[in-house]
Amino acid sequence: MAEFLRGKVVAVTGAGRGIGRAVALACAAEGAKVVVNDYGVGIDGSAPTSEVADEVVKEIEAAGGEAVAVADDIATMAGGERVVRTAVEAFGRLDGVVCVAGILRERMLFNMSEEEWDPVIATHLKGTFTVFRAASALMRKQGGGSLIGFTSGNHQGSVSQPNYSAAKGGIISLVRSAALGLAKYGVTANAVAPVARTRMSANVPMELKEIGAPEDVAALVVYLLSDAAHEITGQVYTVAGSKIAVWAQPRELRAMYAEPGSWTPERIADFLPGTVGVDPMPMLAQLEAMAKAAAAKDRPNA
Repeated sequence: MAEFLRGKVVAVTGAGRGIGRAVALACAAEGAKVVVNDYGVGIDGSAPTSEVADEVVKEIEAAGGEAVAVADDIATMAGGERVVRTAVEAFGRLDGVVCVAGILRERMLFNMSEEEWDPVIATHLKGTFTVFRAASALMRKQGGGSLIGFTSGNHQGSVSQPNYSAAKGGIISLVRSAALGLAKYGVTANAVAPVARTRMSANVPMELKEIGAPEDVAALVVYLLSDAAHEITGQVYTVAGSKIAVWAQPRELRAMYAEPGSWTPERIADFLPGTVGVDPMPMLAQLEAMAKAAAAKDRPNA
């Protein structure tokens, strides 16, 4: 092992299973001391148990590493703060946080209830904020650190997961805000959009052409946490098996101008379609292809 993370302390949320577990194990294998956080819930956020976090700690210790478990709900401020405080109490510092924890409650927008919206936003978006908030205050004083949020390609939009999609889009904006606000303190912030075989991806109603294992994602996370990536910040990376891709930064594509106060709906109708136009939405074309495949009783590809 190159021990990319020798001497570092890393906290990972959602670390009891899937990608979070792979990240925690990889960080430990690369020399980090690890705080393993997992509330231990089902995919829908129900039935919490601390056993999954404890089991990952045992795996790390059996391999000769050091780790502690925190079975806390990071959707609360107290839970996020406890993850950071545990790192300091156990290991004296905190160099990186990786927020993987998430749940799903799928429903079409017109049928979605508040009870299906709130927990998903709370776990993904607020859960990233609570840990980032506590960790950034500490890292600012330390003079360095790494914040990594987990997003998804579904931040572009989702037919049956508007709650999840909104949360993942929010995480990207939070990461970019953290990158801007913390750069002068030596703290980086990035997001990872994984495509990997997990209990969540098992429910995707299509064949994914590009998909890998949780360990592929963990390798990228280890790199982003390391000193080798100290100049990378404000980025969103997809990792899908053998592919790593970077997403574009938001920017204006085209513009049109009028004299101040001179726009009217009629003038906009004359100029906007041909001058500013639209930016095509790839997901719409994908939906059409999926509908055709479903009509042919075939499993669609994506």
